[in-house]
Amino acid sequence: MNLSFVEAFYWVATLKSVSRAAEKLFLTQSAMSARIAVLEEELKTPLLDRRDRHFRLTPAGTRFLADAERLLALWSEIKSGLGSGTQRAVSLRLGAIESVLHSWLIPWIERLRVERPELELELMVETTPVLLESMRRGALDLVLAALPEHADGVRSRALPPMPMVFAGKRALHKQRRYTLSQLARGELLTFQRGSQPHGALLHLLREAGIEAARVHTISSISAMVRLVAGGFGVATLPHAALERLAAAEGLRPLPCDTELVPLPLHASWRADPTSNALEAIVESAVAFAG
Repeated sequence: MNLSFVEAFYWVATLKSVSRAAEKLFLTQSAMSARIAVLEEELKTPLLDRRDRHFRLTPAGTRFLADAERLLALWSEIKSGLGSGTQRAVSLRLGAIESVLHSWLIPWIERLRVERPELELELMVETTPVLLESMRRGALDLVLAALPEHADGVRSRALPPMPMVFAGKRALHKQRRYTLSQLARGELLTFQRGSQPHGALLHLLREAGIEAARVHTISSISAMVRLVAGGFGVATLPHAALERLAAAEGLRPLPCDTELVPLPLHASWRADPTSNALEAIVESAVAFAG
């Protein structure tokens, strides 16, 4: 049995799509279909139900999926135990929200390059909903986002949450301490509508009985920083991002009588029985973020 054909079936079944699996393995869709067909011929049973456009495994395909995962995991273990020690390139399709990018992503990647010099990185920086959808489609291997992904075959792990602060222009905001009511008299900038920081800020304002606040939603931390540096209001930012990015723009954290809710952070990754490299990379991210 050709294990590359077993691997092809595993990813088709896991991603529930021949085209997505082909993209994952850098194959054409026709080549992927041919591998599945050869495997079915060898097993003498259909694995995919091709009666309509909806993706389904046959009962035999459902049973064989567990066998395929065990076969691939065993082969990975054998190669690891008998390997010559030579390193082969490891491709990592990584997705991260801007809060991570402007906080600890770059120094972690620098360390990761030392730990794993064979790494080939493909980075996407986007909002949490976009990243999770890309994970579901199999377009990303690891996502660092504000929410976990719960799709089949995806594992998630909570990372330390990111403390959030109000940030204002140093030349304009000179008080030692502010009340939420004082800050709400001006323009408030936070993350995109529906995000955790946006919802948490609205909740704090409601709890304080503040109804007339002007809250602007901005999907880009860089844009928020430039707006605040230009004198347009006060932004809610991860403290680490403020230290690394906004301080150079003349911004400072504004102590407030009301603390912002920390931004939750989760690592989500798709299990890969053919390699333990991704698990090691996740452990590296967890250790660095902690």
